[in-house]
Amino acid sequence: MVMTTKDPRLLAHRSALITGLSGPTLLDGERRFLAAARPLGIILFARNCVTLDQIRRLVAEARAAIGDDDALVLIDQEGGRVQRLRPPLGRTLPAAAAFRSIYQDDPALAVAAAHIIARLLAEDLTALGIDTNCAPVLDRPVPGAHDIIGDRAYGVDTDTIVDLAGAVAGGLMAGAVLPVIKHIPGHGRATADSHLALPTVDADPAELAATDFEPFRRLRDLPGAMSAHVVFASIDPTAPASISPRVTADVIRGAIGFDGLLMSDDLGMKALSGPMRSRAEAVIRAGSDVALHCSGDLVEMEAAAAGVPGLGGKALQRFAGAVGVTRRAAADYDRAAAAAALAGVLTGAPHAVLASIVGGQASDETMSQRTTKPGATESV
Repeated sequence: MVMTTKDPRLLAHRSALITGLSGPTLLDGERRFLAAARPLGIILFARNCVTLDQIRRLVAEARAAIGDDDALVLIDQEGGRVQRLRPPLGRTLPAAAAFRSIYQDDPALAVAAAHIIARLLAEDLTALGIDTNCAPVLDRPVPGAHDIIGDRAYGVDTDTIVDLAGAVAGGLMAGAVLPVIKHIPGHGRATADSHLALPTVDADPAELAATDFEPFRRLRDLPGAMSAHVVFASIDPTAPASISPRVTADVIRGAIGFDGLLMSDDLGMKALSGPMRSRAEAVIRAGSDVALHCSGDLVEMEAAAAGVPGLGGKALQRFAGAVGVTRRAAADYDRAAAAAALAGVLTGAPHAVLASIVGGQASDETMSQRTTKPGATESV
């Protein structure tokens, strides 16, 4: 019988790790690893996704091996360049920049479209057993930055990012999907791709607080975040944010005030160096709740698992809160209108046509994300 995190005694026997898998079927070695390590969940990539039934089967077998129906199943389904499920496995989704373009003329319309399309995406994901989307991106790009963020960004100003990303996160949560904002405290200014190299940002703390960090501060109450493998030289010149105790404590948990489940970006990215176990240890030592390992290489997975602790304390509470999002009853919505809105955004339909589909009205919940809460920290 598969046990669930509804029994709090089981939460304390989980590794602070989320791991990838090698392919579309669960190998015997992976099954044994999941049973022994009991990670918090798995993350899927295109290599894991062949047919809809196969995805459901892989998810079910992984959860059974972990021994927990509530093990998180993650995917990167942002839209545009970054979506692991493409036709016929998933809908074509617009890049974030498509909503940014609409927002320039009609902010309320862009917010409404982003929300209802995210709600449609949530339904598609949960039908496959996927309950966590590593989205939306809150990074704020600047001229001259590397294009690894580029059209993945919802805007180049804070209000646009907060309104649109808040709408996407709200739509996902309305469909019982956990959003994971990224890449906290900000990757938009980086001049290198952290998949391939370690970026260094030289801006001073006051400028970072007013720009890069601000979207994350305003959306700090969201339940999950992924950290950036980026060095902020004016705060900690010795380590990227993901393995910097100073950045985690003073910026992510401090100035930004994020208190949700914090996971690293992929341990296998070339921005990090050293043995896999040491990378996992560094992430946790810095203050992240969870280490993320994506390659599906079993030897590396075992090394990463050896470097993380069992879940406990605040990390345990944050994980339980994240799982709570995935247990919610999905909110009703107009599925036909959502599909029509998606088609309209993809084809560049006139705004009047799009407004007739979604109503053109932003919800109080999404537009209110602009408001700075009393007592919120203004600077690093």
